[in-house]
Amino acid sequence: MIANEPLDLDKCFEVGKSVAIEAGKVIKEAFKKEKRIEVKGSAIDLVTETDQNVEKMVISTIKENFPTHCFIGEESTAAGVKNELTDDPTWIIDPIDGTTNFVHTFPYTCISIGLLVNKKPVIGLVYSPVQNEMYTAQAGKGAFCNDERIYVSSCKDLQLALILTDHGYSNDPTIVDIEYKNMRLVKSHSRGIRSVGSAAMSMCLVASGAADGYYEYGLHCWDIAAGVLLVEEAGGINMDPLGGPLDIMSRGILCTSSKELAEQISKDIQPIEFERD
Repeated sequence: MIANEPLDLDKCFEVGKSVAIEAGKVIKEAFKKEKRIEVKGSAIDLVTETDQNVEKMVISTIKENFPTHCFIGEESTAAGVKNELTDDPTWIIDPIDGTTNFVHTFPYTCISIGLLVNKKPVIGLVYSPVQNEMYTAQAGKGAFCNDERIYVSSCKDLQLALILTDHGYSNDPTIVDIEYKNMRLVKSHSRGIRSVGSAAMSMCLVASGAADGYYEYGLHCWDIAAGVLLVEEAGGINMDPLGGPLDIMSRGILCTSSKELAEQISKDIQPIEFERD
């Protein structure tokens, strides 16, 4: 794209989807093989060669097609590249969301690719190669799984809701105590609570109506960039866990099938402070 040239979102979508499929092949091939594992911030924050290789492949392919676009990637950030979200077209990439699942061959693992323009998501792609599920969304065009339109559930009552959450990557006792307190509160007021180990997959489950809501603190923008648009285009709600507008760089998410349900959950959970992306 050259300066002032209109952005071809259809081309962006096709390039993003194509590279997600190619990345999925790499992930699936490595899924049951022995992995070389490294530790990042803590003993439960893992990275594998596959994470790194997939991110390089995805960024390289997209750059070939859109050399002026910007990128935020989980592994390049871990290597010291500074995050900066501007109004320019920015691809936000998690090469393997659910790396611990990937290491243990737990099937909820995926590649997540989001494109933001003017800091707003316009394309969301989440591909789970083990389950062969491709979730896609373009702004204003709906959300799909394997090309079939998906919608959030009709749930508006927390007592009837199945809620997803996760434990994050911190073993700090204070943070862990708040996480479990929040889980107890939500569980006591809901039909059930589940954890699948992947933010992107959790948001896809909300978008497809398999779960009614999902909340978590400690996430990064690459965990949710694609899922935000999927939930929105499926008819759902995204917000800050305390009920305010969602800031994708603020390290927390609450997404639900309805505003009513989101308000009920936000009243239950205690905030956890993390440094912004």
